[in-house]
Amino acid sequence: MNDSVKPDDIDPIIHERVRLAIVSALTVAPQLSFNELKATLGLSDGNLSAHSKSLEQAGYIKIEKTLKGRRSYTTMRLTHKGYDAFGRYVKTLRRIIDQGDNLTEK
Repeated sequence: MNDSVKPDDIDPIIHERVRLAIVSALTVAPQLSFNELKATLGLSDGNLSAHSKSLEQAGYIKIEKTLKGRRSYTTMRLTHKGYDAFGRYVKTLRRIIDQGDNLTEK
């Protein structure tokens, strides 16, 4: 059985560097505010906003906007679909590493 990883096995939504950072952060912290994520990842408002929209459209994160006093307060969290997608992504990376290990052992 050929268990090699094909390019289509890597989730293109999560694989992008900024989106991977967002999903990774939300895996560790169940919910983060927009400003917490922005500061943690060193992103601009526009960059975080654009990438979080892509993740939300894929169903990987839930974005909730509320008011805190008179200010808008945005939080993000991973959905079940997002946790599953991240788990598959990590498994795919492990398969790639295992393939590399197998090549170096030969």
